[in-house]
Amino acid sequence: MASPSRLRGRWGESLAADYLRQKGYTVTGMGYHTRFGEIDIIAENRKTLAFVEVKLRKNADFAQAREFVDRRKRERLISSAKLYLSENETKKQPRFDVIEVYAPEGLETRSPEIIHIENAFGEES
Repeated sequence: MASPSRLRGRWGESLAADYLRQKGYTVTGMGYHTRFGEIDIIAENRKTLAFVEVKLRKNADFAQAREFVDRRKRERLISSAKLYLSENETKKQPRFDVIEVYAPEGLETRSPEIIHIENAFGEES
């Protein structure tokens, strides 16, 4: 059985995937595991293949959720994405996004706030 934190994480990822679909993306993968780590969501639109890290938090009082994607996490995501691209050819431009999901009441939150940061790694990716 999955831990409560794992269930919350999957719930946040599901919300983020629904958000992307509403924005016109096609979600092509969720929970893509490699020896380097996991990519939460892989989604594409006409021009872009987005590797998406989802961060679920109750609020941003301590720090914004995106701040929890540190250098080490970015390196693991980049390595995982390179492996994915070596196995899945595409002409689309790869990009790294972060989706922050703020849910003050956890799973009971009726309208979580979702913030999509496109090209979150800037020049590094």
